[in-house]
Amino acid sequence: MSKQEPVIASNFIRHIIDEDVAAGKNEGKVVTRFPPEPNGYLHIGHAKSICLNFGIANQYSGLCNLRFDDTNPGREREEFVNAIKDDVSWLGFEWNELRHASDYFDELYNYACELIRQDKAYVDSSSAEEMRLLRGTLTEPGTPSPYRNRSVEENLDLFKRMKEGEFDDGAHVLRAKIDMSSGNINLRDPTLYRIRKVNHVRTGDKWSIYPMYDYTHCVSDAIEGITHSLCTLEFEDHRPLYDWVLDELATPAHPQQIEFARLSLEYTMLSKRKLIQLVEEKHVNDWDDPRMPTLIGIRRRGYTPESLRIFCEKIGITKNDAWIEMAVLEGCIRDQLNTEAPRRMAVLDPIKVTITDLPDDHVQTLTFANHPQNEDAGTRTVPFTRTVFIERDDFAEIPPPKYQRLVLGGEVRLRGSYVIKCNEVIKDDNGVITELHCTHDPDTLGKKPEGRKVKGVLHWVSAAHAVSAEIRLYNPLFTALDPSKADTLESIINPESEIIMRQCMVEPALRQSAAEQHFQFERTGYFVADRHDHTPENPVFNRTVTLRDTWAK
Repeated sequence: MSKQEPVIASNFIRHIIDEDVAAGKNEGKVVTRFPPEPNGYLHIGHAKSICLNFGIANQYSGLCNLRFDDTNPGREREEFVNAIKDDVSWLGFEWNELRHASDYFDELYNYACELIRQDKAYVDSSSAEEMRLLRGTLTEPGTPSPYRNRSVEENLDLFKRMKEGEFDDGAHVLRAKIDMSSGNINLRDPTLYRIRKVNHVRTGDKWSIYPMYDYTHCVSDAIEGITHSLCTLEFEDHRPLYDWVLDELATPAHPQQIEFARLSLEYTMLSKRKLIQLVEEKHVNDWDDPRMPTLIGIRRRGYTPESLRIFCEKIGITKNDAWIEMAVLEGCIRDQLNTEAPRRMAVLDPIKVTITDLPDDHVQTLTFANHPQNEDAGTRTVPFTRTVFIERDDFAEIPPPKYQRLVLGGEVRLRGSYVIKCNEVIKDDNGVITELHCTHDPDTLGKKPEGRKVKGVLHWVSAAHAVSAEIRLYNPLFTALDPSKADTLESIINPESEIIMRQCMVEPALRQSAAEQHFQFERTGYFVADRHDHTPENPVFNRTVTLRDTWAK
């Protein structure tokens, strides 16, 4: 059965690029980039940017670079670099070139010296607090630094000595000389370089100064020949600075920055600082916890790259921030797995059913389709015996209204097998039901019983052949639609976000499932074999999503 792929929808960015290509701008080329900082794991919000940048490049037969913005060495690790590369590849994309901002440190330094020579940048020796006070407010202009009129020669000398490590952290910064009265605070002499005597994972101790993101990003884009620099809306106010730097420097190109709305998903936290807090305070097990919005967590939950690509295309690219309902994301994976996932039977909370009119050694081999709508998926055999397990909540001594499962004196059909009737309930000393005694109608295998209508159909597994498995049920990690507004994380953590069931019984075919293999557990939901913990000896399955949309409730 063919894999689903997103239908490409138009949006304002594609309209801009269509016009650029038609006008012959950039010689008709389209070059984009995905520029993450390697200081953590990517989350589903990054998936939107990845799909946009790589998708645009693919659509226009262009190129997309993967560039690591490694300008903050105190927070960056090779572990994150490798994880980001794995995530991009898992999503199904190939980068044109793998780049690092640190590849351009020499060029960035030389361009900064050029700004100084043009009297467009200066070394400021004010303290961080002094600069903050002089910057002004949204309604009041800033005040020029007392160091703003240093000579070009003095600035070049100080900047060189900063580079050579002569000064301590915080002693000086290099600032652009733009307009301290600008209504856009980003243009009030923004910092271009700061002193950081920190070992860099790629350049070691070569540098004592590191460029700021706003300066690094535009110059890196220009060096790489990026045509359309796509970023989220929080950088819209930074675009005048992006353009100012490139206008003042003789860079190889002048890319066009275009902003789009970032992803806001209900009941989901995408703040990197808060995600770190979740991990460090042990609210989750690790970065790949299936409750996390990280791509490695979402992958472990059982989401597929196809479903995420479809999701990103479905929510679209706009200029306006908007909340996306969790049902949209879940619907994408549910639609795919409904089409592709083979069916299996698994009993999460088992209760024993003994069919008393079958012999003790009865073993019958039944044939089941792996997928009811796909003959090409083939069949499997399932053993049927005198004793089977059904779900505990598929029996009720006092049934609620419209209950269509098993009751004392009532009948149900065992999926793909016989109609059975409950005759006796066995309880322990505490009154807990431990076993049901039933009889079967031998004339109902593959056909309806004569003279009566049986509505309920239950899934089951043979007690003699069942495989014990651990099944993990995942629900939203937070109880608040917008977790960012909560006073504390503890106040909104969902106590039922992870439910681990260790006495589950599954049909024997599931013992052979491979890690990350998906299934529909009939009447229960869509599950995936855990990519780390699952083994044939100790099967572990994670619930990806319920069978039906539960958000409407």
